Amino acid sequence: MLSGPDAALIWMFALSVTLIAGLVKGIVGFALPTVMISGLGSVMAPELALAGLILPTAIANIWQALRQGVGPAWQSVRRFRVFLVAGSVMLVLAAQLVPLLSSSVLYLLIGVPVTLYAGATLMGRSLRLPPNPGKRVEAGIGILAGTMGGLTGVWGPPTVAMLTALDTEKREQVRVQGVIYGSGAILLAAAHLGSGVLRAETLPFSLAMVPPAVLGIWVGFAIQDRIDQRMFRKATLIVLLIAGVNLLRRGVLAI
Repeated sequence: MLSGPDAALIWMFALSVTLIAGLVKGIVGFALPTVMISGLGSVMAPELALAGLILPTAIANIWQALRQGVGPAWQSVRRFRVFLVAGSVMLVLAAQLVPLLSSSVLYLLIGVPVTLYAGATLMGRSLRLPPNPGKRVEAGIGILAGTMGGLTGVWGPPTVAMLTALDTEKREQVRVQGVIYGSGAILLAAAHLGSGVLRAETLPFSLAMVPPAVLGIWVGFAIQDRIDQRMFRKATLIVLLIAGVNLLRRGVLAI
């Protein structure tokens, strides 16, 4: 597919999608894998789209996590350690099931929760959690996020739902997302080296997606620094809703 008669168009489309995904990621702190897998998945197999997002996602989230320095990033690790452990274990386990699932299942697994959460919150029915929701709640959300991440490369929706429900401040929310997604992205890469999704044939494609992702994130960070908390929250939910609806469409068409 990446070297056939339509290769030039596919490469241009893939690079453009990744640039846009990076821009969105820089503005709202997440959605790079969501935008990439929904966009790339419209012209290529889900497994190839998943392989393509793995390296850009890891690099983007490490950058995001360390943007305010190592100290604040470590504080975020300590605060959400239960979520991180639970999500990490499930991510590695779930990643091994990817070759066994159909494309329709993969798309619907992401699209349904994304659309429901974003739509409900935009309509004013947002989920609210107390400042300290407890280890069981945090572990439960981590398990859900890790399962989604291992199967699809997208673990943002449960994480964003938790952080939004906790009324996390904009800069802290973006940093925490970077820490959570960064650790998950490293595990995802390792897990899919084992599952066969990331291999000699797909690794160059993933590497090629890194430069446009980095450029998009750099521009997105500049925009993020200029918007207030209300606009940040609204932009976050709109991005989730658009991506979710597109994934539902793809999942239904693939049945």
